[in-house]
Amino acid sequence: MTEYNLKIMDIKTLNEAKQEIRNIGSDPESIEIMAPKAILKVIRLENVVLQDAIIIKQDMLSVGGEVAVPKNTFELHEKTGNILIIGTLKQLSELVLKLKRHYSRLKNIANKLEILLMDVK
Repeated sequence: MTEYNLKIMDIKTLNEAKQEIRNIGSDPESIEIMAPKAILKVIRLENVVLQDAIIIKQDMLSVGGEVAVPKNTFELHEKTGNILIIGTLKQLSELVLKLKRHYSRLKNIANKLEILLMDVK
């Protein structure tokens, strides 16, 4: 019987992802495509207007990610709340592009996310 060695990788940066993909001998042309998918991040965003949280959640779901919102977000009883944005680097980058198409508050969030994601690269 074949012995398989399984190991959970803790890849934190784009450069680490590229190197690990190179290390297993993947096609060099595929590295740029796969590396952003190898990094999962959870971002806590505080004091978000709940109307914005709903849009962020919809946009993130559309790219395959997730956003955890407070239980009563859709009732809009509270004005603001904290959310968790969950996704790969690729999904988060796509979210930034989507949020930049909206009104100024969401554009501002997009710009802050973009700056935060630069640290991952």
